[in-house]
Amino acid sequence: MPVPFLDLSRQNREIRDRALALFSDILEKSAFIGGAYVQEFEANFARFCQVPHGVAVNSGTDALRLAIAACGLEPGDEIITVPFTFIATAEVITQNVARLVFVDIDPDTYNMDPRKLEAAITPRTRGIIPVHLYGNPAPMDAIMDIARRHKLWVVEDACQAHGATLGGRAVGGLGTMGTFSFYPTKNLGATGEGGFVTTHSEELAQKVLALRNHGQSARYAHEFEGYNARMDALKAAVLNEKLRHLPEWNRQRAHWADVYYDGLRQVGDLVLPPITEGATHAWHLFSVRTQQRDALRAFLTERGIGTAVHYPIPLHVQKAYLHLGYAPEDFPVSMECSRTVLSLPLYQGITEPEVAETIAAVRAFFNRS
Repeated sequence: MPVPFLDLSRQNREIRDRALALFSDILEKSAFIGGAYVQEFEANFARFCQVPHGVAVNSGTDALRLAIAACGLEPGDEIITVPFTFIATAEVITQNVARLVFVDIDPDTYNMDPRKLEAAITPRTRGIIPVHLYGNPAPMDAIMDIARRHKLWVVEDACQAHGATLGGRAVGGLGTMGTFSFYPTKNLGATGEGGFVTTHSEELAQKVLALRNHGQSARYAHEFEGYNARMDALKAAVLNEKLRHLPEWNRQRAHWADVYYDGLRQVGDLVLPPITEGATHAWHLFSVRTQQRDALRAFLTERGIGTAVHYPIPLHVQKAYLHLGYAPEDFPVSMECSRTVLSLPLYQGITEPEVAETIAAVRAFFNRS
């Protein structure tokens, strides 16, 4: 039985009729940028993240970029993040004229290791960007304690963690600011690109609002240079509809993650996905680790089972960042994960036979070898 790694059409079929009605209404009104649909979504998603302020933007990358810019930077300021993530987390740092500093991840969470974080702080450090990788919350209590002691801001990269919680609190509201992506493959995906910034600070929210619209405080009144990072009404309307379904969709993901756990426990050298203590995982990805990653992936591909690797090349050894002077062995956990991690099919609408087929195939690979 073929098992796709991802099939977005299943989720979209659930909301098709409602989405078409929303599209029709927007086309009739011809109010495409901002407006009531965007404002409604901003209020609803901010409430979902348990924060008073939220700003919708046109991508997760711009959410990170604007959040960092709102915090204020000078050339030479340093921001710390991890090398085991998508490049957007890092590129927004250098594009904001700051110096990019990496610290390694914790093998028990795949997220920023607080023990490594404090050693990387210098007098030039201004902020920290922890990543809630794969939907598993970073250890924010420890990170925020370090940030408070060193008077640093913290911008959460929650682009894979819609609905994740830590100690009962939603991610996106744990740091100074939070950022989300609504890329179509995310737990909450738009009809194209989309992003969001969350914060408890009205001042920072107002700064992001201006930054997303060319630095305007009023029409044609520009307080500073900004960006064109606005969300359009079509995306906001569909996101608002999908948000109503997101808690149930996340529960379905958690159910299938449990089924994977039960079926793959103590199989070969598989390391099952970690869960931060006290956290609710969003299960954006179900990523296992094995020293036989490439052979397992080829075996599953032969049987029509889709997989993916997130992420095969850590950022500190990417050509884009060789100028920083890091050696591959500087971040051994990130290097090890890049060689061993494999994401199995997990998405809203996946079926019991498909999960069972995947489990059986993984077990067959290790039984064979």
